[in-house]
Amino acid sequence: MRPTSLDEVAGQQHLLRAGSPLVTLADPNGATASVSVILWGPPGTGKTTLAQAIARSSGRRFIELSAVTAGVKDVREVMADALSQRDLYGQSTILFLDEIHRFTKAQQDALLPGVENGWVVLIAATTENPSFSVISPLLSRSLLLTLQPLTDADLGMLVDRAVGDARGLAGAVTLEDDARAALVRLASGDARRALTALEAAASVAAPAAEGTPVITADVVAQAVDKALLRYDRQGDEHYDVISAFIKSIRGSDVDAAMHYLARMIEAGEDPRFIGRRLVISAAEDIGLADPQALQIAVAAADAVAFIGMPEGRIPLAEATAYLATTAKSNAAYLAIDKAIADVRAGGFGRVPQHLRDAHYAGAKRLGHGKGYVYPHDSAIGVSAQQYLPDELRGTRYYEPKPLGAERDVQARLEKIRRILGE
Repeated sequence: MRPTSLDEVAGQQHLLRAGSPLVTLADPNGATASVSVILWGPPGTGKTTLAQAIARSSGRRFIELSAVTAGVKDVREVMADALSQRDLYGQSTILFLDEIHRFTKAQQDALLPGVENGWVVLIAATTENPSFSVISPLLSRSLLLTLQPLTDADLGMLVDRAVGDARGLAGAVTLEDDARAALVRLASGDARRALTALEAAASVAAPAAEGTPVITADVVAQAVDKALLRYDRQGDEHYDVISAFIKSIRGSDVDAAMHYLARMIEAGEDPRFIGRRLVISAAEDIGLADPQALQIAVAAADAVAFIGMPEGRIPLAEATAYLATTAKSNAAYLAIDKAIADVRAGGFGRVPQHLRDAHYAGAKRLGHGKGYVYPHDSAIGVSAQQYLPDELRGTRYYEPKPLGAERDVQARLEKIRRILGE
């Protein structure tokens, strides 16, 4: 089912616009194009497919090496052969190097002469950030193109094509809608995983009454030896599971939180969505009881966006465990909601004169800033003066709880309010 041209490639349309480097490389009339590229993206997003489709469309020689098995000698032999083919027959060579991040510096150095002199067009693939795994001279001589995980629509199209295409199952099975949706969920953006699961399901599907085997959701679950989660990223189960996840963290049940986290991960939930909810949980349910919680949640969300899945599950789990087991307080959350309710109800007044901006011309003539006491001039860093408008004087929004680090905030706030005369 591997595409034979770029027109058949699913997804990655941001790299396949007219005039883009990949399209130019695939053009049979653009044989002089010799720009090398590094394809960076998750497994199953089409790195090998793009390289082979370019080679077939352009009519160039195609040589594939794997960094797992190839050494410096293999690379040099390819370079010498490519040079000979160019000089003797005028034929350009595409060298596809899979998993280039596994190459040592010496092995990558061996690629430089061929890339720099145009003996080969290098198309390298990697699942790791090339900035950290590819040497600078090679990076500077190549275009870095980032592939994205395939969307559900892309995966659905691939599955449908594989069911009906002569290169695939050629209509030998019937695929139910629930089974198709299950294959898409299980693939989590990986085309290879979707097609492998489809092939496995087709091999165990039992013939229906009319004789054509039918692939159901249960058949898919049996074939891939993995329980199918009842989880729709756009449906009720999406909201139910994330709700249970957040409530388990709030309730300090770390085991339940891990369970719901695992369900979301295995169902192919967007890990960035999970990261965002962890940040909200840290601010809403933990607050100043543990100020470190928000930093850890933000770090986990950033880490997931940076490294992707499946490794992203680790910082998500770390943040989940921390948030579930630390002290909890929703005092800051309640404070801002109470203050917003007052403002919406008209409970606000003029800013006190001594707090108004006194930096523009004529402000002092209006009395702005008059009587303001600079807190840093006080030995204790707090000056006794009115801050709230007259209509709200004495109102309290933030009421810290005697939990975790907020216990210290509570004691300090009581002293501050006494000094302020509240």
